[in-house]
Amino acid sequence: MARTRVLLIEDEESIHEPLAAALDREGFAAEVATTAAEGLERFRSRPPDLVLLDVMLPDGDGRDVLREIRRTSRTPVVMLT
Repeated sequence: MARTRVLLIEDEESIHEPLAAALDREGFAAEVATTAAEGLERFRSRPPDLVLLDVMLPDGDGRDVLREIRRTSRTPVVMLT
């Protein structure tokens, strides 16, 4: 059975490393992107089952990333603030 894929778009290592490790321990397949551009690229190339999205990213606003995701998808997104 395939694991649920979670795309974590978060630039701070102190947040994304332990969160990704915890998701993996719980049986999810976590993938990390550290910029808005990288997150959108990963989302488009292999859409996840869930997105955990930081509001403040080094190259843009997470709300803009969410708007872009919503243009083509209804994938659940949880905003990290």
